[in-house]
Amino acid sequence: MRLLAIESSAKAASVAVTEDGALVGQYFQSSGLTHSRTLLKMAEDLLENLELRLSDIDAVAVARGPGSFTGVRIGVAAAKGLCWGGDKPVVGVSTLEAMAWQGEGAGDYIVCPVMDARRGQIYNAKFVFERDELRRLAEDRAIALDELVSEAKKDKKPYFFVGDGAKLCYNRFSDEGLPALLPPEPMLLQTAWGVARAAENKTPEPAFDLEPNYLRLSQAERERLERLKNEN
Repeated sequence: MRLLAIESSAKAASVAVTEDGALVGQYFQSSGLTHSRTLLKMAEDLLENLELRLSDIDAVAVARGPGSFTGVRIGVAAAKGLCWGGDKPVVGVSTLEAMAWQGEGAGDYIVCPVMDARRGQIYNAKFVFERDELRRLAEDRAIALDELVSEAKKDKKPYFFVGDGAKLCYNRFSDEGLPALLPPEPMLLQTAWGVARAAENKTPEPAFDLEPNYLRLSQAERERLERLKNEN
């Protein structure tokens, strides 16, 4: 299967093309530019330089959350637009599962993808690799860093952190005397290649069915509910 993968759930944005699990090409940038300006242009340029058309793609894969509310919305909208325009199915994957694939080859570690969710929380999940397969230990969640530290004190394996919240967690673990490891800088942030890896064994669906997974309400929605609560 030939996949066009999209990742825009945080500051970094990337698109990749894979074929039967092999990376054919990837564009990546972490410039801080709005993904609405860059994402579709990156996909267009990548396909052109690989001498491919959208008609040559079997399905579009996208990170559907958790992550930045704006970034996730842009990625899901871009994926839907490409699928509707090219009559292609879509594979929506967990951002955290996609990130975990960057820990492949980490050895006997718990792979812990982490995103800074602000407000004293992190988005995270936990995985281990067994015979080159990724096995989930914890569901996608938004928790306090203190909770993760408490869990790690009970776990028997060291942690391997990836994601834009990895350094935050690594520093905290170091302060607590907990064993942890960070990947090299080029492997730290979310990538479309990870999205493609996470999508490989999943069944594509109609683009109409694709929905973001934010894990928690946006700040605007929280403020609205609080305002309604006070009014009542």
